[in-house]
Amino acid sequence: MSSADRQLVSAIAPASTQPGVWAVALAGLAALAVAMGIGRFAFTPLLPMMLHDGSVTLGEGGWLATLNYLGYFAGAAACLFIRPDPARMVRCGLVATVLLTLGMAAPGGMAAWGLWRAAAGVASALVMVYGSAWCMHRLAELGRAPLGGVIFCGPGIGIVFTGVSAFAMVSAGWRASWGWLAFGVLAVLLVGATWHIFTPAPRGAHAGGPAALAPPAPRLNRETWLLTLAYGLAGFGYIITATFLPVIARQAMPGSLWADLFWPIFGVGVIIGAFVASRVSTERDNRRLLAFTYAMQAIGVAIAVVWPTVAGFALSSMLAGLPFNALVSFAMREARRQWGAQAQRLMGLMTASYGLGQIVGPPLATALVARSGGFAASLCCAVAALLLGGAIFAWMSRTASSPAAA
Repeated sequence: MSSADRQLVSAIAPASTQPGVWAVALAGLAALAVAMGIGRFAFTPLLPMMLHDGSVTLGEGGWLATLNYLGYFAGAAACLFIRPDPARMVRCGLVATVLLTLGMAAPGGMAAWGLWRAAAGVASALVMVYGSAWCMHRLAELGRAPLGGVIFCGPGIGIVFTGVSAFAMVSAGWRASWGWLAFGVLAVLLVGATWHIFTPAPRGAHAGGPAALAPPAPRLNRETWLLTLAYGLAGFGYIITATFLPVIARQAMPGSLWADLFWPIFGVGVIIGAFVASRVSTERDNRRLLAFTYAMQAIGVAIAVVWPTVAGFALSSMLAGLPFNALVSFAMREARRQWGAQAQRLMGLMTASYGLGQIVGPPLATALVARSGGFAASLCCAVAALLLGGAIFAWMSRTASSPAAA
């Protein structure tokens, strides 16, 4: 770790308030479980319940998803231009996620729900960028950088819990609003448990910290732009599955009890993949790892098209979930390899690109469903995007002048 890195980390939080290795990793995990697993992805298992309640149509559900992804893009883009205290931004994002999740339980209609989902997207992007950067810096300072992969288990844990809970809610005859309320209460508990870990630096220390100590950000070059483009393709490649998986399964297998369980299976894959990623040496070439994970996710999405059975959807969910946060972890490592102490700004650019990819997915899917009556065409588009992203990383790895070192 460079001296500039150490100075930056020290400026972000005083040594006297630094938590231990596992406290940092688990706090990051919990923060992403709230912001991503609940704030963003609780919508996926609750959407069929909202459809059943008659509170939204499929088209309206697609637009609620799109507004959330627009908010995610806006939040990520803002990270390119602001330099706040990371821990303070994490706290703000988590509080906003709690309030906006509870807001979805209120009878507001499409106008209010659209606003809440867009704002929740902004909050999740802030927690994703600043939370992961804060935790990865802290773990690097403590000499345990590979544990950064543990942080990315958080969304998977959130996905599994909300998915299984939604299955139980459907069995019990719950309304979707009750589900939003329950997940909001869970978010309150998780935020309360981790609040003390994300301690903002004293204002005076922060003002003279990163901005004064960090070197100028490197310029965007071909490698950086390719990384950003390929990462955006991943956003498009997974989002149709991540938004509509229970709906797709119900359409393919009407009346099947399994339809609502494929989303939790996806979440189990996310957890396993993120944990395995945390065990992969930082000396490995991130670009090769990314090419592999993109190919795996493409296969997972494709299986849902060619094998729409219980076994096929289960395998598809697992293979699509395994690389989901593993590729995020490897991409963030690659950002640190390229930009070092200034990687937070590159992470913001990449996350904005990812957000753009997500924005395109839901409206494309609903438009193609309206024309064809099914999701096969939109899933094929997702497979093509993932294969292209994987090919970009494979090409980057082959043409690199020297091996990558994270």
